[in-house]
Order: sequence, then C-alpha cells, then structure tokens
Amino acid sequence: MKTTYIMKTKLSAFILLFLVTIGVNAQIDRSKQPKAGPEPEITLEVPQEFELKNGLKVLVVENHKLPRVSYSLRIDNKPIATGKKAGVESLIGSMLGNGTTSISKDEFNEEIDFLGARLNFGFSGGFASSLTKYSERILELMADAALNPLLTEEEFDKEKTKLIESLKQNEKSIDAIGSRVSDALSYGKNHPYGEYVTEETINNVSFGDALAFYEKYFNPNNAYLVVIGDVDFKTVKKQIKNHFGKWEKSVGITTTLPKVNPDAQYTQINFVDMPTATQSSIAITNNVDLKMNDEDYHAALITNNILGGGGEGYLFKNLREEHGYTYGAYSSLRANRYGAGRFNATAKVRNMVTDSAVVEALKEINRIKTEPVDPQILKDAKAKYVGNFIMGLESPQTVANYALNIKINNLPEDFYTTYLQKINDVSVEDVQRIANKYFKTDNARIVIVGKGSDVIENLEKTGIPIKYYDAYANPVEKPVFSKPLPEGLTADAVINNYIKAVGGKDHLNNINTILVNSDVTIQGAPFKPKATVKQMAPNKSYMEIVVEGMGAVMQQSFNGETGYMVQQGQKTVMDDKALAAKKAEKGLFPELYLEPSNVELESVMTIEGSDVYKVKVVNGETTSYRYYDTESGFLVRTEETAEMGGQKLTTVTDYSNYKETGDIMLPNTMKIATGPQVLTFETTEVKINEGITDADFN
Repeated sequence: MKTTYIMKTKLSAFILLFLVTIGVNAQIDRSKQPKAGPEPEITLEVPQEFELKNGLKVLVVENHKLPRVSYSLRIDNKPIATGKKAGVESLIGSMLGNGTTSISKDEFNEEIDFLGARLNFGFSGGFASSLTKYSERILELMADAALNPLLTEEEFDKEKTKLIESLKQNEKSIDAIGSRVSDALSYGKNHPYGEYVTEETINNVSFGDALAFYEKYFNPNNAYLVVIGDVDFKTVKKQIKNHFGKWEKSVGITTTLPKVNPDAQYTQINFVDMPTATQSSIAITNNVDLKMNDEDYHAALITNNILGGGGEGYLFKNLREEHGYTYGAYSSLRANRYGAGRFNATAKVRNMVTDSAVVEALKEINRIKTEPVDPQILKDAKAKYVGNFIMGLESPQTVANYALNIKINNLPEDFYTTYLQKINDVSVEDVQRIANKYFKTDNARIVIVGKGSDVIENLEKTGIPIKYYDAYANPVEKPVFSKPLPEGLTADAVINNYIKAVGGKDHLNNINTILVNSDVTIQGAPFKPKATVKQMAPNKSYMEIVVEGMGAVMQQSFNGETGYMVQQGQKTVMDDKALAAKKAEKGLFPELYLEPSNVELESVMTIEGSDVYKVKVVNGETTSYRYYDTESGFLVRTEETAEMGGQKLTTVTDYSNYKETGDIMLPNTMKIATGPQVLTFETTEVKINEGITDADFN
C-alpha cells in the first residue's frame, strides 16, 4: 500500500506538471518576443511625523502586512574630525548596545535573543526590529541603551585592545593601506573623511575622553527615529514619548568642515611600496561635487553602473573577462551633501600586470567619455538598476533610509515615487555628459599599493608621473628597490654566513628532532588557536592546530613515505606531487643541503627598513626566494609559489625575534601570508632532541 501511494503521488505530480506545461505552451506564441510589462509604480507611504521637546524627530510608516516592526535611529551630526584622538568615535560606538546601567551586558543580549529580535548600535545611531507583540519592549531596550549605556572602563580597555589588534592585522593589507592613503590624499588629513586611526591616536584616548565624546555628540539635537511596520501611530507616539522623552538635549554644536584637497594638477600615480605584496591594489580617483538633489544625480547612477557597476560594466569586461588581470574591477560615484563626493575605479591585480591594468582602466574611463554608449547597454543598465531598486524596497531598513534621505538631503517629497521615471529618462547623451563632468582623467590620482621592485619599472614606461608615499600618505623619496651587491659576494657565502649566525654546521647537524609549541593569531578570527610542530630528520613532519572548545581544526603529517591532511574533519591523502615535494626535502635546516649550482644571489633589497640579500633557489621546476639580513645573517623571509585550485598562490613567511635555544638561534615569531590570509605564530616552547618519536608521524 505504501509503495502504491508513493507511485501515485509521483505520477499525479508528473501529470500536473505536464498539464501546466501544455497549458502554458498553448497560450504563448514563441515566434514573437513578449511585450514588456507596465512600468512598476513606486508607492512609498508618506510618514506621519512628530517631534519631541528634546529635538528628536520621529517618522512613522504604518505597514500591517506582517506582524513586525523596525526602529532606525540616526544621529545626524556633521562629520567630526578628532585629530590626535582619532578612533574615539569607533571606541565609544563599539561600547554602545551592550547593556545599560540597569541591565548587565549578558542579560541585555540574552533578552534580545530570547525575543528573537535584533538590536545593534554604532556611534551614528542604531537599529532594532522584532515581532509586533514584543515591539514596545525592544523599543524600551533600544532607548535604555541609547540614554543609559553601560560604559565601563573595563569594556573601554577591551575595545581599545581589539581596535589596536585590528590595526596590526591590517599593517600588511594593501586594501587597508590603499583606502587610507587614497582618503588622506583626496580629502586632506585634517578632514573627517581623510583622517585615519593609528595605534598612537587610540592610545591618546582616555576613558574620560570617550565619555565626554558620548555626552557631547550622542544626543537628540540632530537625531531622527524612523518607525516602520505593524504599529498604530497614536500608540507608538505615546511609547516613544515615554521612552525617549527623557533624553537630554545637549548644547548646540557648531562644526565647520574644512575644504577637501583640490584634485591633482595632472594625472599621476601615487605609489606606496609594499615589499610583501603579491598583488597590487589600484584606485583611480577624483573628487566630485554631486548631491542627491542635483539634476545630474540619476544620470550619474546609470553612468557609473555602465562603467563599473558589476559584471556587465566596461571595467569588468576588460580587466576580468578580456584580459584576466583580476577577479573583479568596479567603480563608484558617491554623492555627498557636504560637497565631498568621490569617483573611484578599483581593482586588485597580479604584480606583473599592474601597469597594463592601469592603462586599460584609463582606456575604459576615456571610452565612456568619448564614445556614445550602445543604446542596448544603456537599456540593460537601466533594467538592472530598476530591478535592484524594487527588490530593495522589501527591506524595512531601505525604506527607513529613503524616508531619512528626503529629510536630511533636502529632497522633494516625490523623490522616490518619481525615481524610476528619472532613471528611465537617462539618455545616451546624458551618459557621455556625466562621464565628462565627473570622471576627471586629466586630474586623477592613481593610488597604487604594491611591490615596487616588481612593478615600478613597467609603471614608469606608461609615461604617467609617479609620486611616492608611505603607508600613511606622507611623501617619501623613491624607494631603493635594489642596491649594488658587494664585489665578489656569492649566494654560497650568504648561506654559509647564515649557518654560522644560527649556530654553525656542527651544532645544526647534531639536531635530530625539533618540537615547537606556539600561540597562533589568525587575521580576522575571534579565537586564538595553539599550534604544535614536530620535525624529525631527514624530512618527517607533523603539524596540528587546536582551537579551545573545538579540538584539532587542522592536522598535517608526513612520515617519510606517505602523508595526509585533516581539515574540518575531512582526511585527505597527499597526492603524488605533494609526496614528491616532501620526499625531496633534506634535513631540518635546508641551507645545509643547498647546492651552489642551485642558488643565485640576485640583489640587495630593503625589508622593514633593513637591508637584506635576496637569494634565488631553484629546485627542479620550483623556484623560491630566501632573504637574509645583511648585518645579522639571519633568514628574515621566504617566498614560495604553488598552484592551488587552478591558480598560483604565493606564500610569504617572515621570521623574526631570534632567540638562543640550546646551542642554536631560532626565530620565535613567524608570520605567514597567503593572499589576504595572515597567520602569526608566537613560540611558547621549544624542545630539541626530546619529546618526539617515530610514532608521532604515523
């Protein structure tokens, strides 16, 4: 009976699908292109408004389709420059929304989870949402968190440590450095959009500074609260007066924004040398004066979408699809009510094609300025934008932002109801006019962060003038990417000098096993694993990374003949290529076995302010590089390139903090960077010739 029922069910479903298909085919003449449907009508509810005595302006949109409600709080201060205490805004913002003076942090967060609600804060405001039946309680919690935040010195110190750690993790990030330098050069370091946070500025901020900053700027003077959802206006008005009415108004704040930096006098490359970079970060940028209430606004949106709004954009099709320089190339054209808008065209590319990517990106920007856009491309760009716009209306936060935009940007009340019509009115001529007005290829800054020794020679051939900056937008002289080698010095001599520096051949040859335990920091991870590395001559190795509460998250083992890796519970046996590479390794110290014919002394370079010898090592078809400090002789970096997942990845390993262990010197800090992923190992224990047996590798 059961089998018969299942078969009947499947057969019935098949017949139903067949009948539906027949019915559809009978109604559609596939020889004719379907007619476009009517233009979608945008109907945004006009908010009901009121204002509290303390200045808080409230906008309420009733929507009873779903039993949900959302509250968006916006502190609409002018941008604030904090100078020598840059970072205070981030510190106080990270402390908000984590408990109140009457509710502990844990109890506060547990109640929000219990209600199935959302609540988050930053220094510019907050957002909360819940089911209607919990709406007053989540509003009460939101108000309590805004008016009576739990601001303790203990939490302040924790957030300070986290922010400093985040900065350290970004020290080698070409994206973070590129963004900082680009902002500083475009706006000026004294402008709120151009200043940057450093460890020094964070350490300048005291707990008292943070409290004073909160008291001065986090207030209802310029605040808006947008309520959207299943609410009754009279009821929610009473609730807001009850919970936010006690919020005290602060003294008036007068902020004068400095003028942004003028655009470059001529198009130029602003280069930041990052010797560890395996890619180049490129940003072609200029300032623009574009506001949402300008007549150009809607045409500017479409023009930017055609140039670099996604996979269909000029930049993407050229740099990604045609040339394969990058995974993606995009652009943005940002409006700003304070006259500090910006055009940006960005990409991350391989070192060897940095110059070509710059030339091709400029070519595409000039193309949209000089060639009328294909009408079909314009039509497709409009259709995509309209679709995304309509989908965005499903989010309460989007609707809240639209209501706020009308208020704070001095927009007409029908701005969004006529939005799609204005998008569809954009013409071919509009696109070319907008491109010429806002894409300033004669006065652009091309901010590049990359490995100068690999890319500068070809960038110079583009004929575009190059100016050099450090990672904090300070002008510097052109770096010396290589220095003359001492006469008669050979790679073999550099390697022998290293062997002598770390203890000498006799002591190194006496070492049969090394066991190292380390604390590990993974960039961006909220946890700190521990690592154990075991090595036995000639080439046996084992590594394990353990996270507290999760156990071993990664293991790798090689016993001299076979090997495996375990990751996320999945065990993978090493393939023939990996096994051959492992078997080719000799000894615990590779320098003892390097043949003079396989090494070449290439140049003298500078890493982290110190001169190093760059030595090329050829092992069969594999080429790697090793860098030795010219003064100490210590190995300070290795570079190895391997193919993984169909693409070549370069791993850069930095060695530092050498300490004496027994009769030899070993690095106690090791930083491994593969693409954007960075792991730092800090040695906690070293054992030589003890604690390891053959069984550890089986």
